[in-house]
Amino acid sequence: MLKTTEPIRRGTPAFRRTTLAVFAAGFSTFALLYCVQPLMPVFSREFNVSPAASSLSVSLTAGLLAVSILIAGSISDAWGRKSVMVFSLAAAAALTVVSALMPGWRGFLTVRALEGVAFSGLPAVAMAYLSEEIHPGSVGLAMGIYIGGGALGGMAGRFTAGILTDLLSWRWALGAIGGFGVAAAVVFWRALPASVHFHPRPLELRGAVAAFLDHLRDAGLPWIFAEGFLLLGSFTTIYNYIGYRLLAPPYELSQTAVGAVFGVYVVGIGSSAWVGDLAGRLGRRKVMWATMTVMLAGLAVTLARPLVVIIAGLVIFTFGFFGSHSVASSWVGLRARHSKAQASALYLFFYYLGSSLLGAYGGFFWSAWAWRGIVGFIGALLVV
Repeated sequence: MLKTTEPIRRGTPAFRRTTLAVFAAGFSTFALLYCVQPLMPVFSREFNVSPAASSLSVSLTAGLLAVSILIAGSISDAWGRKSVMVFSLAAAAALTVVSALMPGWRGFLTVRALEGVAFSGLPAVAMAYLSEEIHPGSVGLAMGIYIGGGALGGMAGRFTAGILTDLLSWRWALGAIGGFGVAAAVVFWRALPASVHFHPRPLELRGAVAAFLDHLRDAGLPWIFAEGFLLLGSFTTIYNYIGYRLLAPPYELSQTAVGAVFGVYVVGIGSSAWVGDLAGRLGRRKVMWATMTVMLAGLAVTLARPLVVIIAGLVIFTFGFFGSHSVASSWVGLRARHSKAQASALYLFFYYLGSSLLGAYGGFFWSAWAWRGIVGFIGALLVV
């Protein structure tokens, strides 16, 4: 079968294969990265660490991911998009299985840090691949489907972790989720079409640094990078500490029930694809304002005491987050004039750095002022 030089458009077999592959990749990435989030109270008890220290199981991974992403994009410029992404998915899944076997807290955190490095070969490279191979009129939908896979993976990883921890143990939970990650890597490898518009370049540190600096001098890109920092920082914080609230009186939910609360991620599957497509038709600036306002509204609703109202607030907040991220991430590839992998890497560097720093820092607000402190902290981030 001859390769076509035309960009991939929606409605074609190539588009369906591409979106299946990136959906599986997004699913695996978010499931493996955030499956430990509902287990933070378990880690606090088992390893005798504070909530802020327990959050390192997420923040350390995200922090190493943020730094490593800056290198991964340049490596993919030399080695090829698909090969780097396949290796990244497989390595991260294998390390998740290894983390389940670590006997001590320091060893566990070390493996989680290595997972952050392994993860780095997927997010920025996937964004670059889509911006290169997908038609501009279809890239918003494709990016939304990729992010929707992340939403489903985040939900499935957390929910599965909660159930298996109650039934067996957190170690069995992480081992099983690592196995799911291996299966997702195989689907990705088999389904993703080979790059057509990618042209390899020698791996040059000086050229990569020059590309980063050029993107940072752009009039618009740094603002999108800042949005990514605040968006994921807000999102990680609310889900890092909601488990502590719901496990305590008056709710006293089980670990399985707390994991089920993360089922609200399902709204992200629809919102990311729908909002990404809507932004392409109505304008990204207008849609971004709307989705961030939705996040603030959902955050305010979580201040209520009834459990059903808290969950409704999480649904609203989650819908707004995935819509905002879909708009911002597709905007980067369209705004960047060249070196799209480096532009995507910078966005995701700030995106995951926000998760790492702000998600951990939120622990101090929880310890000092409980849920009102969390809401005040996140509200300030979104207003900024």
